[in-house]
Amino acid sequence: MSVSLHQPTRARLITPERQERDLMVTLRYDADDPLAVHVVFPVEVSRDGTEVVWTFGRELLETGLRIPTGCGDVHIWPCGRARTVLEVHAPDGMALVQFDEAALRRFLVRTYALVPAGQEDLGPAVERGLSALFA
Repeated sequence: MSVSLHQPTRARLITPERQERDLMVTLRYDADDPLAVHVVFPVEVSRDGTEVVWTFGRELLETGLRIPTGCGDVHIWPCGRARTVLEVHAPDGMALVQFDEAALRRFLVRTYALVPAGQEDLGPAVERGLSALFA
């Protein structure tokens, strides 16, 4: 049985027009996919009315709390003393989302309590990936 963490968190969406909008997102972590974290955006901010989930490395999130990091579609960096910015790119646009650093740190502490760094069992994830590839 998989163990998951779900942490509702306030965030601030910054639009390309420099407008800001408060929203609730959910930070999610699944022990079956121990290297990844998920940020779940509510349906009201998507273009097609469906929930949007961004998945990226847990280590990327941890590093982004201290220094600017990322490549490709996901970038994370500290912003002032108490904020962290997540920048995500999709084919139809990009979004900047600002979080309280403390909320992200609490989430990471909870994920590491569930699956400590260096103790991630990648066997099930590899099996799922191979099954999907060769199915």
